[in-house]
Amino acid sequence: QVQLVESGGGLVQAGDSLRLSCAASGRTFTIYNMGWYRQAPGKEREFVATTRYGGGSTSYADSVKGRFTISRDNAKNTVYLQMNSLKPEDTAIYYCNAVTYTGGVSYWGQGTQVTVSS
Repeated sequence: QVQLVESGGGLVQAGDSLRLSCAASGRTFTIYNMGWYRQAPGKEREFVATTRYGGGSTSYADSVKGRFTISRDNAKNTVYLQMNSLKPEDTAIYYCNAVTYTGGVSYWGQGTQVTVSS
């Protein structure tokens, strides 16, 4: 089992920055990939960014490329999402996700609210 706890959300103005954190615990040695997804009111959950937990490739949704950066600190078992130049359309609950090597089991955090006012 892997447990994920997000933090860092809040209310900001358009153009501001926020950094989200996702701390993993439990069987973290089984994690292959970690990422961020978001869900706005009345919309489906959508992909934001992902990174190989052991290092290597990252991937971003087109809507956040150039503004968001995903990074990790394996010593702290933590993945970050640095969000710059925030827009009102970035308002959503942001969820951390981890996928394991074996069986591709997917774990989710409880989510953290990000609200961007215009």
